[in-house]
Amino acid sequence: MNGNDEALAPTRTGPGSHGAELHGQLALRGGAPIRRTPWPTYDKGAVHVCQEDEEAAMRAIRSHLYFRYDHRNESETECGQFEAELCRYFGTRHALAVSSGTAALALAIMGAAVPPGALVACPGFTFVATPSAIVLAGCQPFLVEVDDDLRMDLDDLRRRWRPEIKAILVVHMRGFAADVAALAAFAAEMGVPLIEDAVPALGAELHGRKLGTFGVAGAFSTQSDKALNCGEGGFLITDDSTLFGRAVALSGAYEGRLRRHFPDTEPPVNGLDLPLLSLRMDEIRAALLRAELTRLPQRLALFHRNYAQVSDALADLPGIAVRNPVAPGAYLGEAFVFRVPGGDAGWFARALCAEGIDARNIGADDDLNVRAFWNWRFMYDDTDPTAIRATLPRTARLLAETVDVPLSSSLTPDDCDQLIRAVRKVAAAAALRTEQSTPTPVGIEPSTPTPVDAEPVRS
Repeated sequence: MNGNDEALAPTRTGPGSHGAELHGQLALRGGAPIRRTPWPTYDKGAVHVCQEDEEAAMRAIRSHLYFRYDHRNESETECGQFEAELCRYFGTRHALAVSSGTAALALAIMGAAVPPGALVACPGFTFVATPSAIVLAGCQPFLVEVDDDLRMDLDDLRRRWRPEIKAILVVHMRGFAADVAALAAFAAEMGVPLIEDAVPALGAELHGRKLGTFGVAGAFSTQSDKALNCGEGGFLITDDSTLFGRAVALSGAYEGRLRRHFPDTEPPVNGLDLPLLSLRMDEIRAALLRAELTRLPQRLALFHRNYAQVSDALADLPGIAVRNPVAPGAYLGEAFVFRVPGGDAGWFARALCAEGIDARNIGADDDLNVRAFWNWRFMYDDTDPTAIRATLPRTARLLAETVDVPLSSSLTPDDCDQLIRAVRKVAAAAALRTEQSTPTPVGIEPSTPTPVDAEPVRS
């Protein structure tokens, strides 16, 4: 077993258990790494898929009915049943299974009838799929600064509001809830729809309410590293029947198939009035997701267990600032994100990697991270990253300080303990580097320095 099916074990993070690492030589300098086996991530096969899920996918394969619109009633298809189960899970009127989270976002924008060419506000810290979906929907991204905890900054949005902004696309980035209630109130004040990019936060809640249900529509992904995983895919949820009808027609419900989604009433739109974009989900993915959905609560509990173990142990560690949730428990827990204020986050991430922990500095100069807005060259005429960073200086500074560590639900308490030990070890070495790089005041005799970890040559 890889941790997917184990019982929730108590955490074991006594503060005195990590002292040996504080003074150990970093692996960057040839010391022994904390971990010698690969850090579990989705691209190494650390996914939450059980035998029952595999059997469900095989059932769909053996049926030879792969297209969601066949001779069966909608309620008998895998896609139709998956959508009904999503409606029950989220408590919404409608759900639509589609080909990706990006497709779900674009369909939500188009379904909300945001005018082509309009500005759509979104945070400067997000995955590149967010502005890409806005472009796919025929609109223009309008980037907004984020706060110290990397959430969309409502004050900045209010200061820079323009009448050309016709929608707000809020992102629950890296599984952490945005202040979506405040943003929903502001959107209502401005008379524009709020759409939730909950792609990275499937199953997370804010004040007991599931993310994705605060705006006019919520978009989700079922790509390989998400809480539900079928390799590719996504879905949108909404209570707005007109938005839903438009999204269904755009997704590819042609020749009367739109009516299958409205069995008890006339569809609110004519499908032939809208282009057919062929963004449907297939039956095989839907079957796999239906099976996984039955175990989603278990997986969410594992995410929370792992994140609580790590964040509780490192919350007060000097030298780093752990990302704070907007409310207690308002996160998924699939990533441990922290900043190194005033320090070298790039060095910190490389040191963690050397200790056997996968880590990235989101704002690194030598990493084309698609979560760094200055790498979204399709949005800018200027190709100079420095000039692009200057358009959102606060977000650029915060991302330069940010380290991101993926937390698979398959992690065991021992895995989490190794992460804790590695962060403590690197933080202690970082503090020593800072101390020894500080000039000695005039008149004070310097002591003999302890060897420090040299900056590695960048590849």
